[in-house]
Amino acid sequence: MDRRSFLKNAGVGTAATATAVLAAPAVRAQTTTDMVIVATWPRDFPGPGTGSQRLAKRISDLTEGRINVQYFAAGERVGAFDVFDEVASGNAQAYCSADYYFKGKNPGFSYFTSVPFGLTYAEMDAWMKFGGGQQLWDELGDEYGLQPFAAGNTATQMAGWYNKEINSVDDLRGLKMRIPGLGGDIMSKLGVAPVSLPASQSYEALVAGTIDAAEWIGPWNDYFLKYYEVAKYYYYPGLHEAASQLSMGVNKSWLTSLSKVDQEIIQASCMVENAMMTAEFNHNSGIYLDKLVNEHGVKLRRFPDEVLDEMGVAAEAVFQTTVEHSDLTRRIHESFVKARADLGRWMLLADTGYTEQRNRVLGITV
Repeated sequence: MDRRSFLKNAGVGTAATATAVLAAPAVRAQTTTDMVIVATWPRDFPGPGTGSQRLAKRISDLTEGRINVQYFAAGERVGAFDVFDEVASGNAQAYCSADYYFKGKNPGFSYFTSVPFGLTYAEMDAWMKFGGGQQLWDELGDEYGLQPFAAGNTATQMAGWYNKEINSVDDLRGLKMRIPGLGGDIMSKLGVAPVSLPASQSYEALVAGTIDAAEWIGPWNDYFLKYYEVAKYYYYPGLHEAASQLSMGVNKSWLTSLSKVDQEIIQASCMVENAMMTAEFNHNSGIYLDKLVNEHGVKLRRFPDEVLDEMGVAAEAVFQTTVEHSDLTRRIHESFVKARADLGRWMLLADTGYTEQRNRVLGITV
């Protein structure tokens, strides 16, 4: 073969190869995988709802459409509290929720949202990433064919809305309160009747008088739920639920069928949202607290020490019952307790010590 023929044939070969290389992404882009996400939150609900929608969009965008994400808010496909079973069964690929709603499956799930006298956002993040929390959550999720990811956090919470002042434990007795998770269990020990309701239904329940009190998250969300119209007493601190970690639970069989790249994209998207949502809550909570107090006459109150102390006693009693569920639940609790002690000592010295003195010097008060 002469040089001219070689170059001509080589050019054809090169062009064909180039065409094949350029065409390959187009072929891959046509191969899509459906991902149905079902959520506990109402559509466009500030914080949990908008954050979950943002997470769904991020997964779709980063995979450039390889994962065809379909997002369903509470009630659009299944009920708010039915999302766990929908994903565990394989009818949907992922849920966005708070895992303490599923403590009936195993009370250990509560620890990965929030428990009474539990971890702040910073402490939870440290436990999950470096204290063995994620590994225990993975083990728990495995029992139901799920891979859980942290996918948001509400930051420090309030204690809730009451239609009367609480000056002692006696004032709690007989009240009906919307409060989920182990927080509901400790309030039960103080004479409160806990009621499990989606947040969207709690306002109507307060209006109707079927509940006397409700906790949700904090000023930003509570403002939009308009609790201030039906209950004027707003209590802190939220020791029943310091800061709730929200979750994306993914059907593990479906997840592991994806490429490693797409699995990593889903995990990374959750990590981004976990940080984004917390920053959003911290930014908005102070702003909306001012609106509640100054524009709507909300009466901000701190629980008396007597009430907080009794909550602490009740919490320990709840934990003693909780750990009897299974060996895994006990190991989760023991890991949590160690993290709370180790991190709590440091936070008391560092974050708490700093903010207390900074606010004292600058005159920053509630």
